Amino acid sequence: MAELELGYWAVRALGEPARLILRQSGAEWKNAAIPLNEQGKDLWFGNKKANLGLDFPNLPYLIDGNVKVSQSVAVYRHLGRKFDLYPDLADQSRGDMFEQYIMNIRTEITKLCFQPDFEETAKPAFIATLDVKLGELTKFLGAGPWVVGEKLTYLDFVGYEVLQHLKALSPDHFKEGPLVDHAQRVRELPNLKKWFESEDCTDKTYTINAPFAVWPGKPS
Repeated sequence: MAELELGYWAVRALGEPARLILRQSGAEWKNAAIPLNEQGKDLWFGNKKANLGLDFPNLPYLIDGNVKVSQSVAVYRHLGRKFDLYPDLADQSRGDMFEQYIMNIRTEITKLCFQPDFEETAKPAFIATLDVKLGELTKFLGAGPWVVGEKLTYLDFVGYEVLQHLKALSPDHFKEGPLVDHAQRVRELPNLKKWFESEDCTDKTYTINAPFAVWPGKPS
C-alpha cells in the first residue's frame, strides 16, 4: 500500500478528524503538519501549495498514491471509503445530514474564536444555543452506539472531534449523556486508546484553533 500523506496546519481544527481516521485505520501515513507561524505560512503559501498537484490547493490535503484530495469533507469521505468506514447505502442520507449539521457547528466555532468580543458577548451568545444543538444531536444519535447505528464510520470521528471543541468551550454541557458516552466509545477503540493515553496525543500539544485566535483552545 502506498504511503498516505495528510497535510494540515499543526492545529486540530479541520485536520484532526482525518488524523483520527488514519490512526484508527492502522495504516502507515505521514503527518505533514505545518507550523502555523510565519515560517510555516511561507512554506505553504510560498512553495507547497502550488506544487503538490492538487486541483484545488488547500489545507487539509491528502495524497493517497496517485489520488490527491483537498477540501476537508472530501478528505474525510475518501478515508471513509478507503477503510470501510463509510455508511451503508441505507444510512447514507442520515449520515449526510449529520455531516452537514456537525460541520456547520465547526464553521460557527471558527467564526466565534476570532470575535474581538469573544468573552463578553460572542461566547455567551453561542453557548446559549447549545441546549438546542446538543439536544438535536442526542436525539439523532439515539441508542447508537455509533452515529448511523451499528456501524462505525468516518462520521464518528468527525462528530467526536467537533464535540470535543464544544466541550472545551462549555464543559458543563458534557458531564453525562449519550454524547459523552459516544465520545468514550471512540476513545476506547483499541487503535486509538493507546494513542490518546500517550504523550504523542495532539490533544496535549495542538491548539484547537489557530494559536493567534482570540480563543485558540489551548491543549488539555
